[in-house]
Amino acid sequence: MPIWKRNLLVCWFGMFITSVGLSQIAPVLPLYIKHLGIDNPASIAQLSGFAFGVTYIISALFSPLWGVAADRVGRKPMLLRASLGMGIVICSMGLAQNVYELVGLRLLQGVITGYSTACTTLIATQTDKEHAGWALGTLSTANIAGSLLGPIIGGGIEESLGLQNVFFLTGALLLVVFLTTLFFVQESFTRDGKETLRVKEIWNTIPNKSLTVILSATYLIITLALYSIEPVVTIYVTQLTTDTTHVALLAGMAFSASGLASIIAAPRLGKLSDKIGAQKVILVALVVAGIIFIPQAFVQNPWQLMGLRFFLGLAVAGLSPSVNILIKKITPDALTGRVFGFTISAGYLGIFGGSVLGGQVAAWWGIRYIFFLTSALLLINAVWVYFTVYKKLNRQEEAVSQKERPEEVVVIPTEAQIGVVEEKH
Repeated sequence: MPIWKRNLLVCWFGMFITSVGLSQIAPVLPLYIKHLGIDNPASIAQLSGFAFGVTYIISALFSPLWGVAADRVGRKPMLLRASLGMGIVICSMGLAQNVYELVGLRLLQGVITGYSTACTTLIATQTDKEHAGWALGTLSTANIAGSLLGPIIGGGIEESLGLQNVFFLTGALLLVVFLTTLFFVQESFTRDGKETLRVKEIWNTIPNKSLTVILSATYLIITLALYSIEPVVTIYVTQLTTDTTHVALLAGMAFSASGLASIIAAPRLGKLSDKIGAQKVILVALVVAGIIFIPQAFVQNPWQLMGLRFFLGLAVAGLSPSVNILIKKITPDALTGRVFGFTISAGYLGIFGGSVLGGQVAAWWGIRYIFFLTSALLLINAVWVYFTVYKKLNRQEEAVSQKERPEEVVVIPTEAQIGVVEEKH
C-alpha cells in the first residue's frame, strides 16, 4: 500500500474520532451541567450554549497557529500533539467538580485542537495530483460523519453507560488515535526556509489571495448552512410527529441521514473533481444544496425530512472536498498548512455562527424560515463562486491547454518541388 493511502486510513480514523470528541458533548452538556450542581433551567441553557460554542471560537483562533507550526516542524508532530492533548483534556472533563472547571477544560480543548488541519495538510501534500480529489474527498467524510454522528454517539453512551463515561470513553479512543498515528503515519518532512514569516509576509507570498479569501468564505457559508438547523432539529421533529415516544431516535436519524449520504458520495465526487475540475463540482453542489433546503420547510412527517436530508448529504459531499482541492491547487506546498489553518478556522466560525443563527431565526420567525435563509445563502454563494472562481479557473485551464497544444506545422513547397510535380504530370 502506498504511504499516502495508509496515512489516509489512519487520518480518517483520527479525524472521525476527534470530530466526535468535539460534537459528542452537545446532547449531554445540559445534563452534565445539572449533574455539576446547576439547577436553574435558564442558567443551564445559558451555560450549555457558552460551553458548547466557546470550543469552536477558540479553535478558530488557534487553527492558523497550528497550521504555521505544521509547516515549520512537520504534520505528524501536530497530529500527535492534538490527539494526546485532546485525549487527556476530554478524560479530565469526566472528573470536573464544578461547571467552571468544565468550561475551562472546553476552552483548553479549543486551544489544543488542530488534528484536522494537520491531517488535511499531510494528505494534500503527500498525494499525487491524479488522486488528490479522491483522497481529500474521502478524508472530508470523517469530519462530516463525526460531526453529525457525534451527538447520537454521545447520547447513546450516556443512556447506556452514564454521563461521565461519555468523556472517559471518548478520551480513551483519542489515546488510541495517538498510538495509531505514532506507529502507522509516515512523513518525510523537509522544512522550506529557515526564517519564520509573519502573518503579513505569509499573506504577501500567497499567489491567489482573492481566490483564497473566496474559498474560505465559501467554507464558512457551507458549515453555517449545515449547522443552522442543528440546535432545533429535535424541536422540528417534535412538530412533525404526534408520537413523542421516539423523538430522540427520529431526530438522531435525521442527523445521520445527511452524514451517511456524504460518506457514500464524497469519494466519488472527489474522483469526479479530478476529472472535470473541482470548480464545476462545487458550483453544481452549491446550487443543488440550496434548492434541496427549500422543500425541507414543507415536509409533513419526519420520514420526508430524513429523505431530503439524505439527498442534501449527497450534494454537500461535493462542497468541502472541492474547497480543499482548490486550496491545494492554488497554494504552494510550503504554505499549505497555514492556508488550510485559515480555511478550517472559517469552518469553525461557521459551526458556531450556524448554531447561533439557527436558534435566533427559529425564536424570531419560526423553524421553517431557517431553511429559506440557508437556501438563500447557498444560492447567493453559488452566484459569487460562478463569477469569481468558476469562470476564472476555467479561463486559466483553457489558456494552459492552448499552450500545451502543439502548433500545426505548415510545410510550404519550394519552387524546385513544384517543378518536379509539374514534370511528372
